[in-house]
Amino acid sequence: MNEELTIGSRVKHTEHGDGIVCRIGLETFTISFFNGGAEEIDRKSEDLEIVEVLEGANNMVTVDEVEDIFYAMIQRYTDATERVHLADKWKGGLLVLEPKDTDLSIKEIPIETFFHKIVMVRDRLRVLEQSINSHKVLDDQDKVNLQQYVTRIYGSLTTFNVLFRDKENHFKGEGKK
Repeated sequence: MNEELTIGSRVKHTEHGDGIVCRIGLETFTISFFNGGAEEIDRKSEDLEIVEVLEGANNMVTVDEVEDIFYAMIQRYTDATERVHLADKWKGGLLVLEPKDTDLSIKEIPIETFFHKIVMVRDRLRVLEQSINSHKVLDDQDKVNLQQYVTRIYGSLTTFNVLFRDKENHFKGEGKK
């Protein structure tokens, strides 16, 4: 039944409500739901009702392709670095900080928000490295000393490597560059 869906088709899900198919995978549809963002739904799901199949949708661009174009433009016109992905197992997750004192409230942070902050720290460290290496006043020994300090900072951040989807984006400390 769901095999006939095309990108742009309108659907209704029993839990997520109305949405539009924005990507078709081998085993899942990625659907952008009007009241809750994008979700991957199994192609064989009985919870999915077809509202309208968009015919001739082969020339449409997927959300991922639009994101790739968007990030390429940002990278071209700003000092932003490459796109970094959160590991799938953490998507939609929650970081919970529970203080020892039970009178204090628990702090909950969406993992995506926390991951974004970690990536921003990494990107700013890279900019700092570039500034050190191209600095006109620092001598070579000062540059080496500051670079070693930055490398040790990267080493301190390796705990967060579990959040990254791709290993090439991991923090690397001394001896791992």
